[in-house]
This record gives sequence, structure tokens and C-alpha cells, in this order.
Amino acid sequence: MAVSTVMPLVERDLGDLWLYGWAFSAFFLGDLIGIVVGGRSADRIHPVVPLLVGLSVFTAGLVVGGLAPSMPVLVLGRFLQGIGAGVGPAVAYVCVARGFPPEDRPRVFAIMSTAWVVPSLVAPLAASAVAESFGWRWVFLGLVPVTAVAAALAAVSIRTLTASSEQHHEAVPLARVAALVVGAALLLAGLSAGSVPLAFAGVAAGVTLALPALGRLLPPGTAHARPGLPAAVCIRGVLTFAFFSASAYVSLALTAVRGQSTLVAGAALAAGSVTWTAGAWTQARCYESWGPARLERTAGTVLVVGTLLMPVALFDAVPVALWFVATTVAGLGMGLGYAPLSSVALAGAEPGREGVASSSLQLNDVLGIALGTGVGGAIVGLGDRLAGGPAAGPDLRAPLVALFGLSALAAVVVALLAGRLTVRRSAPVPG
Repeated sequence: MAVSTVMPLVERDLGDLWLYGWAFSAFFLGDLIGIVVGGRSADRIHPVVPLLVGLSVFTAGLVVGGLAPSMPVLVLGRFLQGIGAGVGPAVAYVCVARGFPPEDRPRVFAIMSTAWVVPSLVAPLAASAVAESFGWRWVFLGLVPVTAVAAALAAVSIRTLTASSEQHHEAVPLARVAALVVGAALLLAGLSAGSVPLAFAGVAAGVTLALPALGRLLPPGTAHARPGLPAAVCIRGVLTFAFFSASAYVSLALTAVRGQSTLVAGAALAAGSVTWTAGAWTQARCYESWGPARLERTAGTVLVVGTLLMPVALFDAVPVALWFVATTVAGLGMGLGYAPLSSVALAGAEPGREGVASSSLQLNDVLGIALGTGVGGAIVGLGDRLAGGPAAGPDLRAPLVALFGLSALAAVVVALLAGRLTVRRSAPVPG
């Protein structure tokens, strides 16, 4: 959130505008590595070790980014940050699986969702203030002591966590991770390419390389949403695709089509963050009585309504306030549907393989976000080219309507697949 705010200042200082998007793509690619290596390492050794290593790599990325003399070095720093950021949640899920009984996990995931609210509201304003007073580099460097405190608190908290009695010692599949990362990079490059031949070549090469690797990293049956853990992993990817393919372009729609300020756009997105948290706490209260299938079906339906309101809100005859209704409804759907999938995944994990389940879930999570934003960019870019120049106002309405329609269709798939969610009852965790 903070880096997104100051990236225009970074580009103005370092140049190389063509690498602007890669400051975000590099973070995503590093995230893929951290998720797989961190989650699977937590099955082999005590979770505190990969957590501290991941936070150390994240800190190194902050230092590299804050001291970067050029944009390529900054992109390297973002890549390191992504690795560290991927390790953290993957290990955290393992700690939840081993430290809490199944009936407490929905509430734990609601608390984790709440942790995103303050950063989403505060980070952009704080980053702007820091950049204006001290320079953009301190947005990176100022987080180093914060990360050190977080690492110390986490290490003390989980060091007494009992290691699994059924640890698995299979090797971390580094070759598959490398193939997935390279393939994802080619796919993202293809989606953002300016010409059709380059786009086709990049997408084809990326899919050819990444798809087999992804199939071996996800649970068998994920592509067919086999009931249980595979269905949870599959639905998580579709859910994040549905939500982020729409929300990533809310700001563009409000500023370029409806002529509103970035402040209004930011407020609309913040409203969705708040209702995401409200939805997370609602599912925590209803999980036992409703069950994950009913919750996920409701979440998909609510998300369909929110995303279908967005194309309506593009037109000048409709009050701008409808955007706030759309984002709050979509955020509520995401909150209702996101956390139950985590509970189902951990319940379906084999003892000692919680890290594998965690990394699979979050791997598809990140891929859904990346593909959602990438496909959205390709649709908007196509609309720009068909308009014959920089598309704005009415020229952007058609591609945005198509994009929001695709998001709604993905949300329909979430609702339809919800019935495949099943929970394997496991014995309570001691202590």
C-alpha cells in the first residue's frame, strides 16, 4: 500500500518508466517463491526458522529498495521483499493449524483479516507524509525497525509451538518453483505487451512453462475442484480473480470515466476494506451453524451483486454514490468467502503437511490476483488500442463493462463450486 503510493516519486527520481510495472510484478514473482518454500519448510523444521529467514529476506529487500541507485536495483529489492512477504502468511497458517483447534480457526482468520484494515486506511497517507518530509527512500528504510520488532514478537510467540509429530521430509521442489516463476513472468509480460504477436508469444510460452509446474505444486484434483482441500484451493484462486480483477480498476473507473478525484476513489476502496473485515467476522460467527459450503455460496452471490453494480455505476446518469455501494457489497462478499476456505484447507491437510496445504492455498490465491489484474490490464489496453489513442471517459466504458462482467462471471463460478467444500473432522489440538 505504501509503495504503490510513492512509486510515481520513485520513477521521477530513478527514471526507467518501462520498469514501473515490474516493481509490482517482481514482488508477485518473489511471493510465489516465498509461499512454496516457506510453507513446505515449516513441515520439515520448526516454523520459527523459515519465519525469521523470510523476515530477514524481507528486511534485506527494504534496504536494497531504500538505497537503490537505479530502477533495476529497486526491482531487485522488490523481488526480495516479495520472497519474504510470501513466507510470512504460509508459515502463519501452519501455526494456526498446530496451535488452535478447528472450531477456533474461523475466529483466528477473522482476526488476521482485521489486521489488514488499519494498513489499508493509514498506509497511503503515512507514506505520502514520510515521502514529503524525508524522501521516498524512507518509506522503505523506515519499515526496517518495524519489521525487526514484528520478527521479535512473532519469534517469542511461536517458539514454544509444538512441532508436528508426523513431519515430512520431502525436498522443497525448487525446479518446479523456478519453472512457475519464469512462466508467470512470461505470462505477465505477454499480457502487458503492446503488440498482438508479442502478447500471443508471451502468453503461450508462459502457460506452456507454468501450467505443468503449477499442476505438480497444487493438490491432485484442484483443476476439477475435487471435494475437500482441492476444491478449497481451486475456489480460492477463482475468488481472488473475481474480486481483484474488479477492485484493481475501481480507481481508474472513478477518475477517468466519472471524473472524480483519487481521494474519492481511495475512499471507495477503503469502504470495501472495512466490509471485508465485517464479512470475516460474520463468517466466524456463522461457520459452525452454516458450514463452509453455504457461506461460500452466499459469498459468491454477494460478490456477483457487487461486481454487477460497477458497470451500472460507470454511467453519468447514475449517482457516484453507487460506487460506494458496489465496493462495500463486493468487500462483504470477499470477507464472507475468503476465510472459510482457509479453515477447509487446514481441516483437509494431512497431519504434518499443513505447510503443503497452506502454500497450495496461497499459491492459487496470488495467482488469482495476478491473473485478475493482468487480464484486466489486457482488456483495458485492448480498449485503448481500439480507441486509437489514450482512452478516457466514454472510450473506457466498453472495456470496463467487459472487465466487470468477467469478474461477475468468476463470482458465479465461486457460488456454483461451493457445494464441493467438505470438512474432514480432526481431533482437537492439545493445549
